[in-house]
Amino acid sequence: MKPGLPTRIPARTMAMLLLAVGVCSAQQSLNWEQVRSRFEATNPTLKANALTVEEAHAQEITAYLRPNPQLTLSTDGTQIVPHDGVWQPIKGTDFVPNVSYLHEREHKRELRLEGAKEGTRIAQSQSEDARRDLEFTLRGAFVNTLQAKALLELAKTELEYYDHIIEMSRERLRAGDIAQIDCDRIELQRAQYESALQSAIVNLRTAKIQLLQLLDDRTPVEQFDVSGPFDFSDSLKPLDEYRQAALDTRPDLQAAMQTIQQAETNHKLAVANGSTDPTFGGWYTYNSSNNNPNGIQTLGASVSIPLRIFDHNQGEKQRTLLDIDRSRQAEEAARAQVFSDVDSAYAQVQSSVELLKPYKDKYTAQATHVRDAVTYAYQHGGASLMDFLNAQSDYRVVQQAYLQLIGSYLTAAAQLNLAVGREVIQ
Repeated sequence: MKPGLPTRIPARTMAMLLLAVGVCSAQQSLNWEQVRSRFEATNPTLKANALTVEEAHAQEITAYLRPNPQLTLSTDGTQIVPHDGVWQPIKGTDFVPNVSYLHEREHKRELRLEGAKEGTRIAQSQSEDARRDLEFTLRGAFVNTLQAKALLELAKTELEYYDHIIEMSRERLRAGDIAQIDCDRIELQRAQYESALQSAIVNLRTAKIQLLQLLDDRTPVEQFDVSGPFDFSDSLKPLDEYRQAALDTRPDLQAAMQTIQQAETNHKLAVANGSTDPTFGGWYTYNSSNNNPNGIQTLGASVSIPLRIFDHNQGEKQRTLLDIDRSRQAEEAARAQVFSDVDSAYAQVQSSVELLKPYKDKYTAQATHVRDAVTYAYQHGGASLMDFLNAQSDYRVVQQAYLQLIGSYLTAAAQLNLAVGREVIQ
């Protein structure tokens, strides 16, 4: 190639470059807020839970419906035998339309409606609780993806570094500084780095697939990515603040308290259902054969009152009264579970932070310093091959442990968010 002439790039290479640019430009990179927004908009389980709340709203309509009136049509006095050779069946027939209506006393409709509204509030709290659990699963998948990305970058960096070591070892072999067997042993260690790289690639793809499943997204894995801080914070609020926040926001605890209110309303309804409901009726009669000319058309009315001598709804009254006590005990159990969840998650976050501090402040820097120092000494004949390989292994162990501890911290933080009922640690 003559100086000054532009370099010609083969067509196949150019096509591959353009394809790579297209893939990179089409790749989606979402942060946590965007992932959560998509999840709330697309997850089918969340949509199904929302429909249960709408069903509860529909039950409010049913609960407040009035009883339907009853319409009865009856006839009597129809002639079936001819009189004096004349058959006139309609002439002597009575026509009696009757309308009756059951009147509910003691505010039964209002109590049914209140019980249905409380059921809707319970359904809403239970839906929020299911959403809380699903968001924890989503957060776990998001953290796993970030951790897999970090481990993949570490594997790539280690392989590049080790390839550089191999190249320098070959130069030393050509110069006669090391034996062939030492160079071969160094090259054989590359298989571990290649295996770690492939495992990291598979783990990242698996984490992305799980995240896409939760988002109900059919985007190819190669075009999907997430981004966010993969680090930890050692600033924790006092435990009592997280406890109080959980008592204020935990939807399962809210549902337990709302269940007590519904049980009390159901007991009031059971007492009301033990009362007597009269049925009012009225009818109109037309009898053309009546001897009284003023009595051909008549009106009538009635009141039907059940005699509740034996059945006063005693069983339901007793059952709903017991249900109030059962609901109160369940609320106490839910409250105790809140404290247990918050305390356990808080302790886990604290433990993760205490483990991470020395890694960030000392261990990772020491591992890097030891590796570089032993590598330099080995290149100049001041360290043995075994010292060199051990330093490489220690560096990998420390770096991987640090990334895994960060993942454990983020998972513990998500667990604390789950225990509190809202995000208290980003």
